Amino acid sequence: MSYLTAEKKSQTFAEFGGNAANTGSIEAQIALLTEKINHISDHLKSNKKDFSTQRGLMQMVGKRKSLLTYLSKHNLTGYRALIEKLGLRK
Repeated sequence: MSYLTAEKKSQTFAEFGGNAANTGSIEAQIALLTEKINHISDHLKSNKKDFSTQRGLMQMVGKRKSLLTYLSKHNLTGYRALIEKLGLRK
């Protein structure tokens, strides 16, 4: 996963989690999963028969969905701000 460097991860955690050390926040986890999902989606556009990567993508989408559901139940304003910031649920 050379596309996701340590600086990129810490920048994502700082932007969505509050600081770079807050790797466990729900918002930061969702943002990191979204970056991975976007990267794998681009890969699958050119490699249509890569079924193992497609399965991993579906697992990541399911994980992100469950985290978003948790966030919507516990912090609705944070959920709305996050989906607006990430460009989800158009």
